Amino acid sequence: MATTAPSLLLEKVPVPSSPTSREYRATVGLFATGVTVISANAVGLQHGMTLNSFTSVSLDPLLVLVCVERDALMHKVLEDAGSFAVSVLGGDQEPIARYFSDSSRPPGVAQFDDLGYRTGKATGAPLLDDAIAWLECEVERTYDGGDHSIFLARVVMVERGRVREPLLYFGGTYRTLNDGRPAA
Repeated sequence: MATTAPSLLLEKVPVPSSPTSREYRATVGLFATGVTVISANAVGLQHGMTLNSFTSVSLDPLLVLVCVERDALMHKVLEDAGSFAVSVLGGDQEPIARYFSDSSRPPGVAQFDDLGYRTGKATGAPLLDDAIAWLECEVERTYDGGDHSIFLARVVMVERGRVREPLLYFGGTYRTLNDGRPAA
């Protein structure tokens, strides 16, 4: 006898043909994403930021993209540095994701003081300890993305860490694959 996975019954929410930014955000928030911390080392300023708008773009050449709000400090740091590192977070690293999304954390290199990290050889950017994976990237091009910029970057280093359940972002909250919670 075959068993089927339990289905999730979700209420269909009507969205107008011209959605507001709030309705749009609530809708695209139903697309589960991995959670990363990107970091960069511009002359005199190291900075990190939680980011879920990270995407693999191409295998030949190796390309990724990140989208960063134009008003964010990370935007200026990425422009100045011309490179960045990505630390892919595991399900047990939610406190790190929350920390790097908190604007009250210390500025500059001090924001990394209480965290384990090493300096990336290719970019000089911090690579967070115990991440699932790390990439170092050099910005190739920047594109207009409305209130964000799209940074297209060539991957110059990859490394895998201890494989375990990833940290996800779904429905406006951090989650893991097997957290047992129903969909939002």
